[in-house]
Amino acid sequence: MSASAWHSALDRRPYRAARVADALREAIGTGELEPGRRLVEQELADRFGTSRAPVREAIRELGHEGLVQLVPYRSAVVLGVSEDEVHDVLIPIRLTLERYAFPRALGGLREAGLDRLARVLSQMEAAADAGDLGGVVDADVRFHEAVLELSDAPHTVQIWRCIAPRIRTYFLRYDRDRDLAAVVEEHRELHAALAAAEVEPLLALLEAHIAVPRLSASAQGS
Repeated sequence: MSASAWHSALDRRPYRAARVADALREAIGTGELEPGRRLVEQELADRFGTSRAPVREAIRELGHEGLVQLVPYRSAVVLGVSEDEVHDVLIPIRLTLERYAFPRALGGLREAGLDRLARVLSQMEAAADAGDLGGVVDADVRFHEAVLELSDAPHTVQIWRCIAPRIRTYFLRYDRDRDLAAVVEEHRELHAALAAAEVEPLLALLEAHIAVPRLSASAQGS
């Protein structure tokens, strides 16, 4: 293989693995791949029209994110996200991280930071108008991560990024029966509260936004 061909192959491989990983995340979040489902490399390679190597890389990435359980030398199994985990683990962690980070971000927001969040809101609104649940969810995650980044608390951001894939998976399930315009409006209210820079109202709004009710049994299984 020539040097140019080798570099071309290297450039393509991460894209293929990233695309497979995104598709698997989406399928897990929407319930197409249910908890307990075994992921077979060759079956997925055939489905995505690629070799097994990008599939293996994508599955490994989802294993690191906690969406898949890796069984050495055997297989990978979808884990999903349970209601108990959401309410007993993910929501308390989110509240702790964001209660800490949002007030800290107020000092560093200024116009540029608010503009950055406004751009994410515009993307979220466009996705909502198009009925694109995945686009709304991606913008939702980006909005919260952007505020954490503006808080200048790198360890907080690091913890957030460890749980963000599982939070995104839950959003895909929780938001699919909601009015997507209402999701956008909640984030506009958060943006306005950040602009007002008043800590107590901001924290009250944040807690109401994060502490979502449990899904009904029918919604969990749908």
